[in-house]
Amino acid sequence: MEGKNQTVATEFIFLGLTDNLCQKAVLFITFLFVYLVTLGGNLGMIILIGVDPRLHTPMYFFLSHLSFVDLCSSSSIAPKMLCDIFAEKKSISFVGCAAQMWFFGLFVATECFLLAAMAYDRYTAICKPLLYPLIMSQQACVLLVVESYAIALTSTTTHTTFTFCLPFCGPHVINHFFCDISPLLSLACVDTEMNKLVLFVFAGAIGVLSGLVIMVSYVCILMAVLKIQTDSGRQKAFSTCSSHLTAVTILYGTLFFIYVRPSSSSSLDINKVISMFYTVVIPMLNPLIYSLRNKEVKDAFRRSLDGKHFLIVKVR
Repeated sequence: MEGKNQTVATEFIFLGLTDNLCQKAVLFITFLFVYLVTLGGNLGMIILIGVDPRLHTPMYFFLSHLSFVDLCSSSSIAPKMLCDIFAEKKSISFVGCAAQMWFFGLFVATECFLLAAMAYDRYTAICKPLLYPLIMSQQACVLLVVESYAIALTSTTTHTTFTFCLPFCGPHVINHFFCDISPLLSLACVDTEMNKLVLFVFAGAIGVLSGLVIMVSYVCILMAVLKIQTDSGRQKAFSTCSSHLTAVTILYGTLFFIYVRPSSSSSLDINKVISMFYTVVIPMLNPLIYSLRNKEVKDAFRRSLDGKHFLIVKVR
């Protein structure tokens, strides 16, 4: 703490993304469009699954929660980021910063375990079709979702508590566009190796546990699919997993690069660029992936449009 100006933090100042006016305009228009698509896509997915009885299955039950988590994670970052793009002073209160970190961490960690639950669901459907209704009962699905939120709650509460109990050195300027752990730790007046270790352990545990479930599930699925004699049967089995695999690859690849890889001198600037992708873009991609690559979702959407058309004709 010697030689450092330790002050009580009442607010933090974001450096933001850029100081160039043209770049600000492009970023604002782009992120506003992406956020609106995120809201529409995820809300639409939740409503579609809720109103269509044919989608009342375990897979789409998990997908509806995945859409809810994407909607909430994006909403915890995007509105503040959009307001700050043209703001002269990009400030956030101490409590607001802690809340933003807590909510975003909760929903991202929950998404990891929801993807693991969806992988287990696909494994059960393909490898144990006769036992599927028994194994993936409504009670079991609810329990998996509750456990996902509970584990994520434990993780994000630990990170947030450990981080905001630290003394911060002035000026309280965060080299980021939202309250993430790594740039906040760089402002602390004390050694943060313990915090970094806790971050690595929890992030690694979440990634390993959920990733292991996904990997084992898909190894078993692959072995089962290779035993199918017909090409059409194999294609149908793979098609039920392609959307999920795409979502898993995008999310886990990004999170691993940011939170698990060793830090470097330029890691904060690199993380800022990559964070734009997983905080804003990924929540938009998931509903698009599942709607464009999933026949059942596309059929349900067509049925909803046909139903609206029928109602309009009947009223007239």
